Amino acid sequence: MINHAEKQKKDRLIKEVLKTVNGLQHKFQAEDDEEKQWLVQNSPTPAIAELMKELTVMMLHVLDAIGKLEPVNGITISKQFGFSKGNVSKITRKLLDKQIIFIEYLPDNKKEILFRTTSLGKEIYRLHLALHQQIDLGVNKFLQRYNEDELQFLITTLHETLQASWIHSESSTVQDTDKLLPSVTVAEEMNEVIAMLDKLDSRSLKKAKAILNDVFFTEYEDYG
Repeated sequence: MINHAEKQKKDRLIKEVLKTVNGLQHKFQAEDDEEKQWLVQNSPTPAIAELMKELTVMMLHVLDAIGKLEPVNGITISKQFGFSKGNVSKITRKLLDKQIIFIEYLPDNKKEILFRTTSLGKEIYRLHLALHQQIDLGVNKFLQRYNEDELQFLITTLHETLQASWIHSESSTVQDTDKLLPSVTVAEEMNEVIAMLDKLDSRSLKKAKAILNDVFFTEYEDYG
């Protein structure tokens, strides 16, 4: 059995984990900009540097998929990389417009559309590949500080996190959810009280304070 002190410590650590995860989300969003800067700075030509400013992360991921599998169709890109068919269709059209990829047809099936990278697309693909190699080196260097047991724990935690659902938790029940409702209701009522007090002038606030003190915070002797 976990005693009260241990539970409090565990709850505090879980809150710290959640806070850190939120920080990681912001860090990854910021790193999208950092990666874009790296791609611009390391572009082989000024024209590609300008083009990199226009390409989104998703466009680069789809181009990466085409570069790895070409010639490849949209369905294969969608299945292997987890992109929706609609997104693949929209993004490939944009890449076609920028002459980064081109369409190829099978000799015996003109309905089958395959995508290939143009010479421009190959340069961008290699640049994006170099970025990920740079990131892999950085991650490897960072993780070298941990021993084997710590790395194994990290792997296990990440694997379990990928399989978990925060909404449909195995241990959560309707009763658990109901326990959260009173605190939400109290917060809402507090906000309503504060909103009403904000409308009062200083004189009325003093009266309200006196009434609240008399009704809720003054102890009276029982003469009954």
